[in-house]
Amino acid sequence: MQQRYLLRNNNYTLPFYLIVKLTKPILFLIFLFLSVNSLSAAELAASCTSKERYGGHIIWAASSDPRSFNLIIAKEASTTSIIGIMFEGLTETDGVTLEIKPALAQSWSYDQNGLIWEFKLRRDVFWSDGERFNADDVVFTFNSLIYNDQIPSSARDIFTIEGKKIEVEKIDDFTVRFTLPKKFVPFLRSMSQEILPQHVLKDSVDAGKFSFTWGTDTDPQKIIGTGPFLLSEYLPGEKVVLLRNPRYYKKDREGNRLPYLEKIIFLIVGNQDAALLRFLDNELDSYGLRGKDYPLLKPKEKERDFTVYNVGPTFSSNFIVFNQNRGISPTTNMPYYQENKLRWFTDLNFRRAVAHAIDKKMIIQILMNGFGTSQNSPVSPSAENFYTKDVVIYDYDLDKARNILAEAGYRDRDGDGILEDVQGEKIEFNLFTAAEDDIRIQISAMIRNDLKELGMKVNFLPLEFNSLVQRLVSTYDWDAVVIGLTGGIEPHFGKNVWNSKGRLHMWYPAQDNPATAWEERIDEIFDLAAQEFNQRRRKKLYDEWQRLVSENLPLIYTVLGDSMFAVRNKFGNFKPTSFGGPFHNIEEIYIIPKD
Repeated sequence: MQQRYLLRNNNYTLPFYLIVKLTKPILFLIFLFLSVNSLSAAELAASCTSKERYGGHIIWAASSDPRSFNLIIAKEASTTSIIGIMFEGLTETDGVTLEIKPALAQSWSYDQNGLIWEFKLRRDVFWSDGERFNADDVVFTFNSLIYNDQIPSSARDIFTIEGKKIEVEKIDDFTVRFTLPKKFVPFLRSMSQEILPQHVLKDSVDAGKFSFTWGTDTDPQKIIGTGPFLLSEYLPGEKVVLLRNPRYYKKDREGNRLPYLEKIIFLIVGNQDAALLRFLDNELDSYGLRGKDYPLLKPKEKERDFTVYNVGPTFSSNFIVFNQNRGISPTTNMPYYQENKLRWFTDLNFRRAVAHAIDKKMIIQILMNGFGTSQNSPVSPSAENFYTKDVVIYDYDLDKARNILAEAGYRDRDGDGILEDVQGEKIEFNLFTAAEDDIRIQISAMIRNDLKELGMKVNFLPLEFNSLVQRLVSTYDWDAVVIGLTGGIEPHFGKNVWNSKGRLHMWYPAQDNPATAWEERIDEIFDLAAQEFNQRRRKKLYDEWQRLVSENLPLIYTVLGDSMFAVRNKFGNFKPTSFGGPFHNIEEIYIIPKD
């Protein structure tokens, strides 16, 4: 998957094939293999011959419809979690060992300075339409798509090193050379960036229409990939169906072509309660648990023939973000955002007061049934190689929040219970979150109630996830949002969020120059850390980044839920991990034959 963070709605199935390709962590793994049912399934799998493994399907839930089938421009997991399975990069990360492995490239070499890399491509890879995959596709993906200024790709942020592009050139049909402007530590992991077909997409790029290519109205047969599954059918509001790619290049140990499964079905369920009911009705093969679901599902494991897994804190995040966009619209020549609200949201004292009004312990206890962790920085505690506790902690303290606001000039001057700022403007704003996500809806409601105690009038407006993303990254028509991002253990892959020019720098995106000194320093940190091979010094830089975020609060973090999922006891080659989740090796998964 593209090396960048994505806006994330809570995923009800946690397929995680995409996540392994996306985030590339390097940490210890937590395994939790449970119940006698799992053991008997393993015994059955061991006796299963290769021919018996073929066929069958798996059914997952999707929270919302994909916005597009175009991975280059996608910014939300509702799109990438479905179509990421249809494409591959030059490398991939093993979901169990976390080692970097060859994918579309069979091998690579580099010079002594680590600046010139050559990749030898596999000669047995074909696009799903029968055309041979070659170096032209790799060069096209980088030079014509990722580095094309007319295409709004967040991947460009990741592959820009101190403002300079990587030179990508074809040596021969099966050799590609990458020349880096400076050393780039995450380079090899970043090569899991999906490669797209030149022969299919070049005309749309030349015509300036690529951003409108591969929309959700595209004939599935025209979306060409190299991954294990291909788009077969999309019925809006109902389902997305992927079929086995008969030309997929990977084979099992006995030389049999993968994948084993014939079909993947994503049912668009709308919300997590609906997904839970479908799982209990045996309509889904896996389900991503909320903490409150655990006492319901755990006792049903044996009766319903599934297993509940808890593999620790998730790598993703939950936070509230305020609109600080100082930009001018090129179409209207007017500011994107209202001046009065901009005064509040750019005021660190305002954001500090809000941070003290979030009762994380209560969220974990009431909403997550204890299955959660307080989040205080951009890095999950599961990402041990880069996580630091040395950040500013904002304990829940409404009295302290009131004092901060009062000292900053926010007072109830007319006695109506609503604060006014120093210019007499009443503190009233809209708070959005995804309508499909009941946990974030409840978190938002708790935040709204506490902010009301502080004297703020907060209008809570849940929106359909893709509509929310549109406001957040395109129209900028929003005040505050409770949302989250995918994550991982390699901090650099969040550069599209943290660099001041980043397209997902959501509080104030795509700045011409850093708006603040701390944003300028974070830009420097990401450039320096990407070139620092010494792990201790690299971690020190990312520790500073986490402290700067906690001090300046562009994102005000809330809680991390535990990564929990229930999976039916019918899958062979099932190897769940804390990073990879249950189905990181989807091409190897098969249905265990019944006795």
